[in-house]
Amino acid sequence: MKIIKQPNDIRFGFDCAKDFKYPKNSLVITSKGSISRGWLEYINLENFKIFQKVIPNPPIEITNNIISEFQDETIDCVIGLGGGSSMDVAKFVGHKLNKKKILIPTTFGSGSEVTRISVLTVNGKKTSFHDDRMFADVAIIDPNFVKNTPKKIIRDSAIDACAQCSEAYDSKNGNEYTRFLCKKAFEILEDAILNDKHEKLPFGSLVTGLGFGNSSTTLGHALSYVFSNEGFSHGHALAFTTLAAHKFNESIFERKFEKIVKKLKFERIFLKEDLENATKTILSDKKHLDNNPKTITEKDIKNILKDFKN
Repeated sequence: MKIIKQPNDIRFGFDCAKDFKYPKNSLVITSKGSISRGWLEYINLENFKIFQKVIPNPPIEITNNIISEFQDETIDCVIGLGGGSSMDVAKFVGHKLNKKKILIPTTFGSGSEVTRISVLTVNGKKTSFHDDRMFADVAIIDPNFVKNTPKKIIRDSAIDACAQCSEAYDSKNGNEYTRFLCKKAFEILEDAILNDKHEKLPFGSLVTGLGFGNSSTTLGHALSYVFSNEGFSHGHALAFTTLAAHKFNESIFERKFEKIVKKLKFERIFLKEDLENATKTILSDKKHLDNNPKTITEKDIKNILKDFKN
């Protein structure tokens, strides 16, 4: 038996974030630039509280701080507004406070708005938390947020989505449904990236989230976290670690993914950490490695990482 899970209420299309009727007494969780970028004005909230200190690769301490600050306030709903980091924090906080969750991505790569996964940094290491109670009550995907998004953010988000759907297609935890979604998502994203149709990225990211959220990413993500810990953005790291994983796994996406990486002009990444320590960190990531289509050994990981050393 195969089980598919996703939010009950998914809304997408131009202006859907502006036209939605939001509950009063909402707590908005977002990043510092949300006001200057006009996000709050666009969605036209009333009577809300805000936490706008979310940072990339958010530490779990941020969620503890939010809970401590707002747990005694009158809050009917938690709204996550921003990139994948804001989604991750909002899901975790909303779950812990037992509040309704509305997730509105402003970048389109993580698909986090439709998954049951929150990725937070614990003791300096990216850690994923999985729980059905972290699903959004409402996910709102509005392509208007693509407008005026910096090219770097579009680039990082787009390759993140490509990595997730292509890895998840290969995952041992996948099935006919997830592979259908992941293949379709990659086709949408490939067209959007290679032909500069950025308005298609939000839908591609949404379909990606529905696909990989019901299977799993694999070796590429396990490899990426050691580079994220060294300061590379998640998408930048995945451009090369997912490509390395596709080569190892002999994935049907290898050549297509490589073409996308070249189109987006990512600079090569290098590993500073000691090879032994990095390998140990990657091997501990059972959530990703156990779903990799090919068994990978310590020796395999070291051989892959050697290509990233100066």
